[in-house]
Amino acid sequence: MTLENDFAISEIDSRIYGSFIEHLGRAVYGGIYEPDHPEADENGFRKDVSRLITDLQVPIVRYPGGNFVSGYNWEDGVGPRENRPRRLELAWRTIETNQFGTNEFVDWARSVGTKVMMAVNLGTRGIDEARNLLEYCNHPGGTYWSDLRKQHGYAQPHAIKTWCLGNEMDGPWQIGHKTADEYGRLALETAKVMKWVDPTIELVSCGSSNTAMATFPQYEATSLEHTYDAVDYVSLHQYYGNRSGDTANYLAYSMDLDHFIKTIKSTCDYIKAKKRSKKTINLSFDEWNVWFHSNESDKQIEPWSIAPPQLEDIYTFEDALLVGSMLITLLKHADRVKIACLAQLVNVIAPIMTVNGGGSWKQCIYYPYLHASIYGRGIALQPVIISDKYDSKDFSDVPYLDSVAVYNNEKEVVTVFAINRSLEESLLLECDIRSFPGYSVIEHIVLENENLKAVNSIDGENVKPHNNGQSAVKDGVLEAILPKHSWHVIRLGKQL
Repeated sequence: MTLENDFAISEIDSRIYGSFIEHLGRAVYGGIYEPDHPEADENGFRKDVSRLITDLQVPIVRYPGGNFVSGYNWEDGVGPRENRPRRLELAWRTIETNQFGTNEFVDWARSVGTKVMMAVNLGTRGIDEARNLLEYCNHPGGTYWSDLRKQHGYAQPHAIKTWCLGNEMDGPWQIGHKTADEYGRLALETAKVMKWVDPTIELVSCGSSNTAMATFPQYEATSLEHTYDAVDYVSLHQYYGNRSGDTANYLAYSMDLDHFIKTIKSTCDYIKAKKRSKKTINLSFDEWNVWFHSNESDKQIEPWSIAPPQLEDIYTFEDALLVGSMLITLLKHADRVKIACLAQLVNVIAPIMTVNGGGSWKQCIYYPYLHASIYGRGIALQPVIISDKYDSKDFSDVPYLDSVAVYNNEKEVVTVFAINRSLEESLLLECDIRSFPGYSVIEHIVLENENLKAVNSIDGENVKPHNNGQSAVKDGVLEAILPKHSWHVIRLGKQL
């Protein structure tokens, strides 16, 4: 591998390490919010969970959905709790108590040092609901909705700057599913009015729910014909799972992710050319993760219960490797992927799990996410990689080495993120870093486990990183041993 200071992809937008909280399962109730918990603060937020989230340095969190938002009346979740209605929640077939809503989420976000990415309902609602919610959140005062916010105890505007125009509107499962033309027209008119209310906001237009959709990528092309001049981002969603048990094939799924991103970039740029526009649409990959472990158990959930355990995947070590590889892929596209949300943050396909009334713990996917968020700030560098490759069921020419580097000029630190996909052999990484003279290894973090199916639990961590990686710099070359199927964070600092 060769790293050159001048081979910059882009400055990394910190929002690429965002996450997502939906009113789904125990993400809110029993996750971030549990008033009766021994560690609940005065607002009912679980302090043990907040500490784990704060450690992740999550820059932005998308809310309140997800499929949930397409049937959500935001007015149900503001004002005195005793007046808030219980509703049938049709997306996930539960009862929503509305004891937690917009203001509570803003309070929670501030308490953990993150910003809000708010979604509006373009399923059962539309332009009016969106402009009213925005006025409620962002207008200083002197109008019905902004004064209502003040009556609810929030004198200052919430100043939410990033807004999603609906969710997965291409999906037949979505409440209020729309064709690309239907969605594009509605999203355009909604965007127009929202920017009249607050010209400082950024807007995200819905793209395809996944690459398997029959309408992909025509949905983006058609909807962007309408929304291109009014929005700032188009959304992407993708989940993977090792349903076949073929680990070699599973660890190559990040190549599919790479293809997805390239296709949407090309689609956006086609519309840019067609419109003779000078504006470039960036990407918001606002749902991504592994999701498949809980599919069968979710079918057994009793309908119309309150905050049941839904989508509670227990992740394996091989899942953590794929999550790491997906993070590497996002960083390789930092020139266009400006927002990304690991879906979700707590209990629901999440890096953090809780026990109602009890403790909390870190799943193994927590660690690649933590490492990328903390050490992946700066300029993404395009590595030149020569690696042996393998073929799998769905992919050919899969490099055993998957890697990207980040240069933090201010701190004079280069961080190499690397995965050895080989299931049998260690790799000797030889990385030419002569364009960074005087740099040597600060630390070498490794996440490894002989058992690809190893999991963490409330009882202990079978999968956790160590700082005993084998690496050194000699004559401008970083040499590192990458054990079979392992994740690495090699931090290089300039020596005085």
